[in-house]
Amino acid sequence: MNFFISAFFSYVLGSIPFGYIISKLKGIDITKLGSGNIGATNVGRYLGKKYFFIVLFLDALKGFVPAMIFKTLYGIEHGVVAGLFAVLGHSFSIFMKFKGGKGVATGLGISLALIPIETLLGFLVWFLVLYITKIMAIASIISAISVFALVLLLQKSLLIKIVAGILAILIVIRHRSNIERIMKGQEPKFYFFERR
Repeated sequence: MNFFISAFFSYVLGSIPFGYIISKLKGIDITKLGSGNIGATNVGRYLGKKYFFIVLFLDALKGFVPAMIFKTLYGIEHGVVAGLFAVLGHSFSIFMKFKGGKGVATGLGISLALIPIETLLGFLVWFLVLYITKIMAIASIISAISVFALVLLLQKSLLIKIVAGILAILIVIRHRSNIERIMKGQEPKFYFFERR
């Protein structure tokens, strides 16, 4: 029963489309601009870096909160299940006709709650790749894969390894349109560190 509660609560919380809500409050429909994605990167491109950080924080929070709550209340297994369903809610939101974001920020929040060391190392990878390539999709994909590799090396829990693998695969799959644009040289760059 507790696993069902963890999964249901986390899925609903993860489904809250903060990027869509914020863009609507600013008078635009982010699903009709750029990639159409409701995540921080697409919002940041049209509303500015301030809103990139706001959406990133909120999307990460909806992964961190359920993972930490259920980990604390019922143990690491419940935290892992809660985290997985938060990402599924974000990527396949019940409020967005089962569409949504790519799961990177929400996955970041979950990872911070459950595997902070691997997450911080993965963040360094993300930072370096983004600094070098200026392409958010490449940084996100490589970071997700690196976190999974670190989990395989450092974690003993099979459940954590499996869920980390699922999340890495999900993030790669959700970036398939980005991968196609990268292959064609059409993926827009994200100038996070420079003024453009």
